[in-house]
Amino acid sequence: MSKIKTIIFDFGDVFINLDKEGAMQNALELFELETFSEEMIAFNSFYEQGLISTEEFLEFYLDNFPQLSREQILDAWQFILKDFPNHRLEFVQQLAAEKRYKLILLSNTNHLHIDHIKQHVPFFEDFKKCFDKFYLSQEINLRKPNTDIYQFVLNENNLSPEETLFIDDTEENIVTASNLGIHTWHINPKVDDIVNLFSTKKDLF
Repeated sequence: MSKIKTIIFDFGDVFINLDKEGAMQNALELFELETFSEEMIAFNSFYEQGLISTEEFLEFYLDNFPQLSREQILDAWQFILKDFPNHRLEFVQQLAAEKRYKLILLSNTNHLHIDHIKQHVPFFEDFKKCFDKFYLSQEINLRKPNTDIYQFVLNENNLSPEETLFIDDTEENIVTASNLGIHTWHINPKVDDIVNLFSTKKDLF
């Protein structure tokens, strides 16, 4: 019998491909900066947690970079989002159809990114239906790697950490989950693919 009863998936670089390095470089060049300021990092975090609106978020950047247009800021923000390979949709659809595990999505994201994905990924709603719970940071006002977001998911779904696997591409997110006793897979998008879950982590299943 399987040790794992629940699988919690990140979204970016697990299902949809991201270009984090390219997006960072593109933004720094656009803003003519060496590094993001603490205030910019804080505003991005507030936006991911749904603590400020899209308009407030954009106004912050327009006020701080008056030489840039709204379109330039939007393009820079969406630069990170790349393709969503069909084989990953088919993988999670098969997993959902088998009903062997509770499936949860837990993503740090924001309204602009989700709206962009809905426009450019025609099967987004089909993807969403595969999950028992679909948690987006801006909707629950919590974000990874803070401990409270994991406690929220564990408590709301009555999950046992030792029967739960969490998959994410960001090390700090993995560390927090591990500290709570949750099994983890720190997926490397350069060499790993979620469709190989059961061969990569066969010791857990």
